[in-house]
Order: sequence, then structure tokens, then C-alpha cells
Amino acid sequence: MKKSLSIHPHPQNVQQTQIDCYLCLFVMGNIVAIVGRPNVGKSTLFNRITETRDAIVDEFSGVTRDRHYGTGDWGGKTFTLIDTGGYVSGSSDVFEQEIRKQVLLAIDEADVILFVADTTTGITDYDEQVADLLRKTHKPVLVVANKVDNFDRIPDTAVFYAFGLHDEVFPVCSISGSGTGELLDRIVELLPKTSTEPPENIPKIAIVGRPNVGKSSLTNALLGEERNIVTPIAGTTRDAIFTRFNSFGFDFYLIDTAGLRKKTKVHEDLEFYSVLRSIRTIESSDVCILMTDATEDFESQDMNIFHLIKKNHKGCVILVNKWDLVQKDHKTSEHYQKIIERKIAPFTDVPILFTSVPEKQRIFKALETTLRVYENRKRRIPTHQLNEFILPIIEETPPPAIKGKYIKVKYATQLPIAYPAFVFFCNLPQYVKDPYKRFIENKIRSHYDFTGVPIEIFFRQK
Repeated sequence: MKKSLSIHPHPQNVQQTQIDCYLCLFVMGNIVAIVGRPNVGKSTLFNRITETRDAIVDEFSGVTRDRHYGTGDWGGKTFTLIDTGGYVSGSSDVFEQEIRKQVLLAIDEADVILFVADTTTGITDYDEQVADLLRKTHKPVLVVANKVDNFDRIPDTAVFYAFGLHDEVFPVCSISGSGTGELLDRIVELLPKTSTEPPENIPKIAIVGRPNVGKSSLTNALLGEERNIVTPIAGTTRDAIFTRFNSFGFDFYLIDTAGLRKKTKVHEDLEFYSVLRSIRTIESSDVCILMTDATEDFESQDMNIFHLIKKNHKGCVILVNKWDLVQKDHKTSEHYQKIIERKIAPFTDVPILFTSVPEKQRIFKALETTLRVYENRKRRIPTHQLNEFILPIIEETPPPAIKGKYIKVKYATQLPIAYPAFVFFCNLPQYVKDPYKRFIENKIRSHYDFTGVPIEIFFRQK
């Protein structure tokens, strides 16, 4: 156990690292899957190899449910790493069947499989079940004897040769990184020789909302596969799940997130971290699809999520899901839309669509609208064009004079940043109030298509 992989995490860069990892995900052919029974340290090993804190780690078993992807890099070779839920059968866990399905899908995707076992407990019946499953695959399987935190435990790892799998046993300690160097050496030896192209800059679209409004169902419906676990139980999704969508003329990264509840209703540590990841996902996305439940009102928590999207200057599309469950007439959607617009005012230039995920009603229209909002967010207006349009309007309707002082706007320009922001240079910027800024914003929106995108207006001293 000479080699080890050290981690120097920088919390402020964790979410950006996650985004960068997933940008490489589906353009690479080298995939490594981590499998094993619950609570053997799979997610800790995932975080160690990817040098992130993306996978939630807790002493409570069954934390990881969906397949969770990240990127590892060793010896100049890059590969995709998949973390899976604990494989069990015959337990009382309501997610057991879905977790097993996700584990089988990960094994099917993988080029190399890491079978993680716990040295402190030895071989259990659940370990044998996983071993029986892996003996049937023709893929390389590396047995990882985890929790070897001192040299006295190395002899205890010999018991895992009884699995009768293809390769040697690797004693490691995922927490400290001890032994992970030898493991990674062997992984890169077994990976197929593939060339990778750098990923292109494509949209990152996050699906956000309260728990149990249909976020994972929408992801699965769009992808045409059961990518994420779906149950009627709120809080099923815990990690932010990234997937590349490339079909029907669309190409973007789709991010399913954990439901965002009110702070007072978040009691578990696990849910706290899940909510934190969802918030960070909003911060790192380009456009957010805010899903709501048509059978319930547009609640205060929906408003909180909307304001979080707006505060981070992300594009927004509101999907009112479960529309098939609502008794309606020809004016119901119009009435519901007016209620939402009244609550989200003054930023009401937001697309509102009424969908039913099980019926696949308007879900592709939602994609078209979302990508149009993405293009609106990137829109840049040349300075001369902006001034030709806006200066006559300002001259006709200038900012109100305060204390006998008149505000004269010289010129305007759009700032070169990721979202639409305009700065107006004038003699007395401190006297320009928010109502006039909203007036200018509305004039810009009436002439240029910034639907779904928050706009910032600044007045500065010339």
C-alpha cells in the first residue's frame, strides 16, 4: 500500500468541478462502475477518485439511490466513474427493486467494475449476492477491500479471494486515500484504448421544484428510459443527476435535482445536503425548468424557488405538471396563468406551459421553449443599435427630476457577461429609482426577445 491519492478540496469550486466532470460524461467511452452492498464506502471511494464531494456520504445505509456520474483522471487517462446504490434483496427498503435495477444498468454500461467490500465485517450474505451477479459478467472485476486504515488489517483482506472473481484484491482506505494508487494503476491498465474529443459548450438545463411534482418522471419521459428512480414518496431523488440529451434535434445536459422544501421541513442531514446540491445546480445551470403541481396552488415554496432562479440570473420556464388531473374548461389555463403572473410580478415575461408527463402532453414543446429561453439569455445587442432605440424613448420620457435636479442619460451599452445586463451612463445615477428601471426594462423587452430571462438595469456616473 505505497501509493495513495490525495485530495485537496476547494469548497468554492466543488460545484463547478461537478459541472466540468459531467461535460465530459457522454463523450468518453471509458466507464468504471462501483458496486457493492450498502454502507461499505462506495460513495466515499467515488469522492476520493473523482476528487470531489459530489456523492452524499453518511453512516446511514441506502443514501445513494440513482446512478451518480463523475470523472476520474489517473496517469493521463480520463474515465467516467459511476456510483450506485447498495445492492440487496429481501430487505424492507421500499427502494430496493429500483436500486437493484440501477445497479444492473451501471454494470451493463461499465468497462471495468469495482466490487467494494468491508474489511471490518468480512463476507456477508449480501456480498455473496453481489459476487454471484458479477461472476455472470465477462467484464473485468476488481475487488476493493475497503476500510483498511492500518497495516494490521491487510491480512484480513485475503478472505475476499473466496469470491473467485477475475482479478486480485486491492486493500484501500477510501477516507485517507491509502492504496488507491495501486487500484487506479490497475483500472487504467484494464480500460479500453479510446480517443476522446473535448466536449462542446452546450446548454445545461436544470429541472427544479418542490418534492414529488414530477421532475424525475419528466427526465425519464424525455430520455425514453428509467434513468432516475421514481416513486410516490417525496424526497426520492437526493443527488443532482446529469444526463446528456441528444435526439430530436436537441442537444443539452439535463439535470434532475432533489425537491426543494422549506427550511423548517428539512429535518434529515441527508436532505439538507440534497437541497444544497439542488441550489448549487441552479447556480451552475443556464436555464431552469420550474415544475409545479397543477392539483395544488402556486405555493410560497414555488415562489422561493422562482426568486432563487431570478436572483442567480438564470433563464426560467414554468411547467404546470399533472394538468390531466385538473377539471377544466376553456378558461382554466388562462385563469391559472394569471394567478402565477400576479404572484411572480414584476418579472412576468416567463413562459408558462401546462403539461402532463405520463401523457407526454407538451413536454417537447417545453424543450423547444426552454432552448429558446437559452438563446434569449445569450442575446447580445450592439451598442449603436441599443442607443438608436432607447435614447429617443428616454428623451421623450426622462427620469423624474428630484429636488430640481434633472437626470440626463448620455448613452447605454450591454455588459459582456453571461446574462442580459445593461448600463446607462448619466449625470446623477443616485436619483434613478426602481420604477424607472422597470420602465426601461419593459421597453427593452417590448423590442427585443428576452422572454424567460431576468434583465439587470444599472445607472452609472459617466
